[in-house]
Amino acid sequence: MAPRWTRAGRGDKLVSTPARILIVDDDPIVLRSLVELLRIEGHDVCSAPGLGEALEIVASKPLDLVFADMYLGDETGFTLLEQVKRTHPRLEVVLMTGYGSIEDAMQAVRSGAANYVTKPLIDSEIRLLVDRTLQRNELEEETEALRAAVRDEFGLNRIVSKAPEMAKVVRLIRTIANARTTVLLTGESGTGKTLLARAMHFNSARANGPFVEVSCGALAGSLLESELFGHEAGSFTGAGRLRKGKFEAADGGTIFLDEIATASPALQVKLLRVIQDGCFERVGGTETLRSDVRIVLATNVDLTREVRAGRFREDLYYRINVMPVRVPPLRARPADIPLLADCFVRKYAAELEKAVSGIEPDALDALSAYDWPGNVRELENVIERGVVLARGETIAFCDLPVEVARCAASPLQAASADAILSLKQALAEPERQIIRRALTYAHGNRDEAARLLGINRSTLFYKLRKLGMRGIKVKA
Repeated sequence: MAPRWTRAGRGDKLVSTPARILIVDDDPIVLRSLVELLRIEGHDVCSAPGLGEALEIVASKPLDLVFADMYLGDETGFTLLEQVKRTHPRLEVVLMTGYGSIEDAMQAVRSGAANYVTKPLIDSEIRLLVDRTLQRNELEEETEALRAAVRDEFGLNRIVSKAPEMAKVVRLIRTIANARTTVLLTGESGTGKTLLARAMHFNSARANGPFVEVSCGALAGSLLESELFGHEAGSFTGAGRLRKGKFEAADGGTIFLDEIATASPALQVKLLRVIQDGCFERVGGTETLRSDVRIVLATNVDLTREVRAGRFREDLYYRINVMPVRVPPLRARPADIPLLADCFVRKYAAELEKAVSGIEPDALDALSAYDWPGNVRELENVIERGVVLARGETIAFCDLPVEVARCAASPLQAASADAILSLKQALAEPERQIIRRALTYAHGNRDEAARLLGINRSTLFYKLRKLGMRGIKVKA
């Protein structure tokens, strides 16, 4: 069990609860004195005079720390260190010797020792060494626990969907997560591109590295260049000191460039270079820097159209479009609306400390009928609002925004949400709902949906255009 640390006294001194420590030394005097010292400090201490006995204890008993003499008869502490690290890589080992040298100290650290001390041992130094080593152990355990929590939070299994289109996206993300290949996420605003970029990072071998997100649309060209690549002191007005950029910060991890279509032509040239070679210079600098970083980009515009219009470099487009991932809009996967809505109800009920546990059927019908131009982000906002306004345990129809309530299956419901609803609108909404349900039942196959509705394919296409439902992405 790892030690637990508390604050005690005015000196804010770190005090540890008992740790399990093994002392290995063939000198009985040193062995006895060190055991007594650490037991007085309250630790659970065991001892061994040689390598064989020490390895038996390591194999049979959970330990937090090992003190081992550098020379154990015909064996060395390095042999013990090597075998301990092979079987128990997280167990810290401190090497001791009466014949200290800089070379021995360097070899000890290179071999994985937590520290290196020379004899005669000083009680105060041993106490401090134990405390610092065990404190570092606990910090590492806490860090790993946080990393595990983050990996779970952004795991691909947390993506809420049962739509075939999203299942394909998740399978593709899982397949390419460990590749260093540049990935381009495309899709409308609010579809969850950032969530997928994080999932890609935290399901890759780079999960313990940094995930750095940059919204390219939030900064002007020169400021964005400085944000990405950093700048040298004095490189421009206000640059009082050297500042590292996001590419340096993301070394060993992933950088996510959102809204990449907004990058200026000059910045696109530099992005092309860093994507190809991993090289860049800070603004105002001459030193060429390198960063081992996986690049994920996202856009909600048609980059091919931007290339034809001359606003986006063709060579950069082909370089970032190596692994395109198209994220479908929410209206193309209506079966996900109830799932996501339920997820957001539980999230905001907990955050807002309200006893809201569900959505009333007529309200859910309206949510399912709405086209969601803002996609998942808009749905989340609507549910948050509903939880805030809910007067009981469920979100009611009257808790929905007017634009969502207008899409209710019943024109009378819609009229109650908006008194200025025209007859044309009132008649159109039930027709839209019927067509949507037919498409959902037919799994997006328009020929099958037309057959279910008792109309031909061209009539269905006409109604989709008339009712503003052409944007629904379904199978042909």
